[in-house]
Amino acid sequence: MIRIYFAAGARNWPDYRDTLPAALREAGIEAGISTEAPDPAAVDYIVFAPGGDIEDFSPFTRTKAVLNLWAGVERIVGNPTLTQPLCRMVDPALTEGMVEWVVGHTLRHHLGMDRHILKRDAGWTQIVPPLARERPVAMLGMGELGAACARALAALNFPVTGWSRSPKTVEGIPCAHGEAGLEAVLRQAQIVVTLLPKTPETENLLDARRLAWLPPGAVILNPGRGALIDDAALLAALDGSLGHATLDVFRVEPLPADHPFRRHPKVTVTPHIAADTRPASAARVVVENIRRGEAGLPLLHGVDTSRGY
Repeated sequence: MIRIYFAAGARNWPDYRDTLPAALREAGIEAGISTEAPDPAAVDYIVFAPGGDIEDFSPFTRTKAVLNLWAGVERIVGNPTLTQPLCRMVDPALTEGMVEWVVGHTLRHHLGMDRHILKRDAGWTQIVPPLARERPVAMLGMGELGAACARALAALNFPVTGWSRSPKTVEGIPCAHGEAGLEAVLRQAQIVVTLLPKTPETENLLDARRLAWLPPGAVILNPGRGALIDDAALLAALDGSLGHATLDVFRVEPLPADHPFRRHPKVTVTPHIAADTRPASAARVVVENIRRGEAGLPLLHGVDTSRGY
């Protein structure tokens, strides 16, 4: 029998108590699931989440893979005891949620909806927005989530340009890379979406110098990682010509009640809801990797620990 250690923490177990066994039955896999520390030498697979039940992975000598329940792996990838293959969560439902958040807030800013919803204009000022095809969007990060969001916005006729640190090819979306590519993309973007992983290379990617490349009135949407943007530089830019920032992720969560982002008139805070792992579909992703591992097939969504994602 396959032995699975659910080490994602007691807070997550109620969401997976039924969904994980159901996904195993659906796949025809016989397995035992433990939520309490078992004999490490007997564990075949570890289901994990940051803040879970393991800090030292070295005793798990038989474990074939650590299957993370989060898309982000920055809180585990640097663990020196982690020598087992690590897989991040790529959940179709998570991707759908992210696409909906990004498209929704892009359209909100594109159409100037706040002006009417918040009744900022009590008169009859007719400000007609441009068409989507006249509103350039920069998608910083062209992984699974970024590519999905880029395609959805392109389908609405937004001219989307992707950017990543290394060259990427995404069908139907022009992509740039490197520092020169980032400058070119930002200088023409009226809406910027940040969906990069947090690595030493991407931390504070949008600093004062790069924020200054944006055209006046540009809007930033950050559903990726809080550390991608220099907080102080962003506030300074918002006090200047930057139009708005809608932020879903932060360096400290929950965002403190006295944080300047909560008071700034050009900042919208959403409480890390852009995309979340849905237990029913995430359980199937976990089980598919277990099936592949037992069949000797390559695991899905493997993490390159040297790159951090």
